[in-house]
Amino acid sequence: MCGIAGVAWTSTGQPVDRERFNQMTDSMAHRGPDGRGIHRQEFSDGSGITLGHRRLSIIDLAGGAQPMSNEDDSIWVSFNGEIYNYRELRPQLEQAGHQFRTNSDSETIVHLYEEYGEAFVSHLRGMFAIALWDNNHRRLILARDRLGQKPLVYHATPDRLTFASEIKALLQLPETSKEIRHESIDDYLTYGYVPHPWTIYRDIKKLPPAHLAIYENGQFTTKCYWNPDLRPDQTSSVEELKDELQTTLSESVGLRMRSDVPLGAFLSGGIDSTVITGVMQELSSQPTKTFTIGFPVDGFDESAYAQTAATHLGTEHQLLEVKPDSVELLNKLVWLFDEPFADSSAVPTYYVSELTRDHVVVALTGDGGDELFAGYDRYPTVHNLRRFDRMPTFLRKAISGPMAKLVPGKTESSFTRRLRNRMQIMGGTPSQRYCNWVTSFPLSLRNELYHTEWSQQFNELEQGAFISELFSSSSLDDGGLSAMRTDLRSYLPCDLLAKVDITSMAHGLECRSPFLDHKVVEAAGKFKFAEMTQPGRTKPILTDTFAKHFPESLKNRKKMGFTVPLDSWFRNSLQDYSQDMLLAEDAFCSRYFKPSAIENMLRDHHTGKWNHGERIWSLLFLETWGKSQLS
Repeated sequence: MCGIAGVAWTSTGQPVDRERFNQMTDSMAHRGPDGRGIHRQEFSDGSGITLGHRRLSIIDLAGGAQPMSNEDDSIWVSFNGEIYNYRELRPQLEQAGHQFRTNSDSETIVHLYEEYGEAFVSHLRGMFAIALWDNNHRRLILARDRLGQKPLVYHATPDRLTFASEIKALLQLPETSKEIRHESIDDYLTYGYVPHPWTIYRDIKKLPPAHLAIYENGQFTTKCYWNPDLRPDQTSSVEELKDELQTTLSESVGLRMRSDVPLGAFLSGGIDSTVITGVMQELSSQPTKTFTIGFPVDGFDESAYAQTAATHLGTEHQLLEVKPDSVELLNKLVWLFDEPFADSSAVPTYYVSELTRDHVVVALTGDGGDELFAGYDRYPTVHNLRRFDRMPTFLRKAISGPMAKLVPGKTESSFTRRLRNRMQIMGGTPSQRYCNWVTSFPLSLRNELYHTEWSQQFNELEQGAFISELFSSSSLDDGGLSAMRTDLRSYLPCDLLAKVDITSMAHGLECRSPFLDHKVVEAAGKFKFAEMTQPGRTKPILTDTFAKHFPESLKNRKKMGFTVPLDSWFRNSLQDYSQDMLLAEDAFCSRYFKPSAIENMLRDHHTGKWNHGERIWSLLFLETWGKSQLS
């Protein structure tokens, strides 16, 4: 696991001197504390390439240094991630005449490119952000893994392309503009993150998951290389599909257990992490090292469940109870994420990564299980709302309009208030409803917050378009599956995987996610929605297929989520701090939002009328990030 950076320029472009380029790579030293490598080549016409790498040694500790080339130095690669099937690929390439100088997975990439050209990426099973330079064609290829586990950002102009694993590396170049893309503020409130291809900065973009980018002769193009239909299998039996899933997931776990450094697993006692840990234990001759953290707050502590799972599976378990220094950690997270990021579960993920890195260098996770096996309560609800869409239009409009307004509701937690909200959102299209479902700041609340001059800048049709377009583009006539496929391409890569990558790499820890092997994703996509959601059961496909890994008490435990007690924080320890930050005369947020609207939100939360904990955290993160930009 590493950090990569690079600059490619044409004959009219501006190169980056070595000292400045070192600053780019050194800004990501936390991603690769074991070494730094640079390859630089300039051509007679004034064009050139510089590739940089910060290394965290996992495979071939002695010989895997990057950037790395092929036999004649015509192909160079700098990559972040792991290619899990490199051992299987190597014999095929050797038979084709390719000569290897190392035992690393990195070298496999250059030979695959020699053999297959741009199609090399379709042969890879892994997580990766790749920068590959073809010297013969003076072509730079960037590639990101199918599910978006590894990040890659870039700044493209007609005469130069700069790229890196993190935004902060690009900002080391004084010519990189820090102009804010104001639409990204609205995206951030809507989703809690800035979705690809955008970032908070107007001139910096993210390469989307499953995409290639090619920079050649000053031309920059991108294309998608993997877009599976994930349509349920109508011919195979459920038992046949379970057998396929068991085989594929076991193979995926086994591939991710390849490591030349100590390895363990995150274990919360939830369905997903228990499955992964159970399969690891089954494939290992030694007890698996497992890790969890506990919060001394009722409703937020999963440590007892984790211990139950660890005892049942026979793992070597470590527990750390933490009392977060929320203000200090907030500032750390702002620096690490480089742009606003609202998911407060970054806090416990940061701490469990810190604990885990004290014992191992690689940890397997259960990420992706919810999106693949219907782990969120909203999926059945979205699925069942199809019945509402079959009602006559006039009746649907009446229920969501006049009838909804008659339902009282003065507090957020009241049943009638929740009922009214459900009735109101039912009036939209399925894609609009789902966008409203996954946001903490619905459009009406955002408009209450914005200064009038700002709200007028946003096109209402484009607000929420990222989720709405993904949902609408699903070819499945199934609301539940459409929601799952939407999350697989939005919430998973933009939120969950970004969070895990950034917080784990902050400690030099590599996290591997067996559920996100593309073969596992394709196997999971064959199940019908009704097979994944059964009344009174939690993820029955997983608990049936891997039943031996579960004690009875964990099979249907209620999903708790990996988060922190924001509700309590902003009524107690962080109440004064949040008010001082958000209502300061020079507050960054006051550029966009009415101080009176923020003040009302803080007051309603403090009095208990409303739980605005997530929203206050979102604004506080944005405020802290904004202040860091002005300093």
